[in-house]
Amino acid sequence: MPITTLKGVDVRFGSDTVLSQVDLTIERGERLCLTGRNGSGKSTLMRLISNRLSPDDGTIWRAQGLEYSVLDQSLPDASENTVYEAVARGFADMGETLAEYHELASDVSDGNVDRLTDLQERIDAGNGWSLAHRVESVLDRMDLPADQRLSELSGGWLKRIAIARSLVTDPDVWLLDEPTNHLDIPTIEWLQAQLLDYEGTVVFVSHDRTLMQSVATSIVNIDRGNVIRWDCDYWTFLKRRDQQLAVEAQHDRSQDARLRKEEAWIRQGIKARRTRNEGRARALSALRSERKQRRSLKNLKMEVDAGIASGKIVKELTDVSKGYGDNLLIRHFDLIIRRGDRLGLLGPNGAGKTTLLNILLGNVAPDEGRVRTGTKLQPAYFDQVRAKLDPELSVADYISGGREFVTINQKDVHVVSYLSNFMFDGDQSQAPIRTLSGGEQNRLLLARLFSLPANLLILDEPTNDLDVESLELLEELLLDYTGTVIIVSHDRAFMDNVVSSLIVFEGDGVVREFVGGYDDWYRGGGQFRDRRAKKVVVEKPRTRGTRNHDQKRDREIAQISEKIEALERSIEIMQEDMSTPSFFTRQQIDKHKAYADLERSEQQLQALYGRWEELEGP
Repeated sequence: MPITTLKGVDVRFGSDTVLSQVDLTIERGERLCLTGRNGSGKSTLMRLISNRLSPDDGTIWRAQGLEYSVLDQSLPDASENTVYEAVARGFADMGETLAEYHELASDVSDGNVDRLTDLQERIDAGNGWSLAHRVESVLDRMDLPADQRLSELSGGWLKRIAIARSLVTDPDVWLLDEPTNHLDIPTIEWLQAQLLDYEGTVVFVSHDRTLMQSVATSIVNIDRGNVIRWDCDYWTFLKRRDQQLAVEAQHDRSQDARLRKEEAWIRQGIKARRTRNEGRARALSALRSERKQRRSLKNLKMEVDAGIASGKIVKELTDVSKGYGDNLLIRHFDLIIRRGDRLGLLGPNGAGKTTLLNILLGNVAPDEGRVRTGTKLQPAYFDQVRAKLDPELSVADYISGGREFVTINQKDVHVVSYLSNFMFDGDQSQAPIRTLSGGEQNRLLLARLFSLPANLLILDEPTNDLDVESLELLEELLLDYTGTVIIVSHDRAFMDNVVSSLIVFEGDGVVREFVGGYDDWYRGGGQFRDRRAKKVVVEKPRTRGTRNHDQKRDREIAQISEKIEALERSIEIMQEDMSTPSFFTRQQIDKHKAYADLERSEQQLQALYGRWEELEGP
């Protein structure tokens, strides 16, 4: 059943058309992911759906009586309000009453008894106790400290509070704009489970490809103002979109040939006569405009100055421990980093990842142990909090220090040309940094980082605010880079695609190295220690009965492996068939049957994987 329908919707900001002739229907209970480049209009579409923005043209129909809740990108202010108060304010006036009652009830004195009585009467009259129960339930589920001040919390905790406030109202439609920003992996996985269990309608914007694949039932792609809906999962969307882009590229080549012909005609016509065919001239102008609007992924051409080669050993840590007060972050940790390694640091917020980076950079000394640094090191550090960005400095001056050229791999490159490789046009290169979006600031930081001669890149959360295309190109760059890379990231797909091994902060000071990416670690039974309740698994001695049971289990695992392999081949064939242009010309009933067969096969595959993991488990 539809809950929202957009017909012929246009949105313009000044002379720029952000969304053009949008037709979109959202069904009850589906989980819709909006994707597209930074600035493509995803947040604008979210505001239209939630009725916080009116279109310039077109109509929007919404079902009556629906409760909407929006999680914005911005974090709550780091004020002196308590966590309880911040979450309770999701209920507006009653939320303020509940927050005041909670604060006064925690410290009852003769002076506030009358006020407590008044507040209790208001809560009774407004059915506020059920709302209070919902606040307390969400705080417990998200492990949030009810009486802590927001000013005392990190960005990750503030994001959790924002999620809790958007969820506490139990909305019919839950809209989330970049919900994973500032979150660590355990919280992202918690959020992923919440979205999958949520019974209402979900519309979300994310650049977390693992979340998109796991959660979305349909993808809405925004490109150059056009909005296209794809009723499939994220990986299938990528295959079908690539097929469409190939067709579009062929069209572009034809247009380019036509453009060259028209350009030649114009030059000849100007010489030959004073007047010319104005209709043909307008067509040429339209061709030029279309070419200008194309956004080829090749526009982003990142290049790193790898500097000179470092020594074979980059860093060596021996029996290193570090803590603050009673909080032991790193305990007796040994590590050797060799030239060319790509290490990913994995762990919850506050586990000690940035502390280890600072130890490696020499900014922090360990409490115990020894750190040895290799020779000829030229490190470059990506600052997680953007501390080095002067908002009043121009984009070009930030890159070049006021010079006209930058030197990349011993070649002089004009600063505007260099910035164009990172998708900054001439006007943006002269604009102050404060005019840039979060994603553009991250791209600027990467542009500055990659302009430095460095054989050791240390990247602390480089993926925040980057769109998927920029993420994929950054992955390619790092894979081609010949130096050493150390990365902190909560992007699971990014870690899978880039790192050769992980440094995992399991908790309680336990830090281990694991060869492989996130998925390898997770499938191998990796987990972070529960900070609230630690579980100890005791291995039982193996008896004759146990051995017989193991043999039976091994046979079943072998059979399941064969079934999985055959089913994966079958699914791959179906997906390839569905990505061909001829598929979309078939009868609707045939296409629906193909979609149903694919969905049934994927469900069977997931069931087999579930049984396999159950058998492989302890």
